[in-house]
Amino acid sequence: MANRSPNRESDEQLMDRRLYNPYQDLNVPIQRLYQLPTSPEFLFQEEYKTQRRSWGENLTYYTGVGYLGGAIVGAGKGLVEGVKASEPGDTTKLRVNRILNASGQNGRRFGNRTGVIGLIYAGLESGIVEVRDTDDVINSVMAGLGTGAIYKAASGVRSAAVGGVIGGMLVGAAVAGKQLMKRYVPI
Repeated sequence: MANRSPNRESDEQLMDRRLYNPYQDLNVPIQRLYQLPTSPEFLFQEEYKTQRRSWGENLTYYTGVGYLGGAIVGAGKGLVEGVKASEPGDTTKLRVNRILNASGQNGRRFGNRTGVIGLIYAGLESGIVEVRDTDDVINSVMAGLGTGAIYKAASGVRSAAVGGVIGGMLVGAAVAGKQLMKRYVPI
């Protein structure tokens, strides 16, 4: 038999006791205490009405997404080129080296190009929003037109016009696709 002191309670008696709740006098339902809102909170009413990123956030977002997407596409293209360039007598190390070199070179090239396109687009879109003082689809399409024209301006006037049309059409299709996704895909 174990020696127990008379002042100590048994384990069963301790478990039956209620634990101290520091919120019991505050009349706060403990279940809802840490359910934080998921919608963004704004300090000023003007921030709530705009519902868009700042020009710096826009610049970082479009440049980063452009570079990352271009680097992934370029690396995939380099992978295909590296596999095609391998010869029957190559060792495994040589094949892997060709694939890595081609993937890295094409990834950097495509990433830089699309990053610059994202940079130009973000700058133009932010400038157009500031000048027009409204946020609608026209701003995005105009920024796409300007981006294509600026990107191809060094190749001549005709290339700049074609690049502008292509840029405007791509942005228009992207905006239309985004609106369709919002409407028909419940997220």
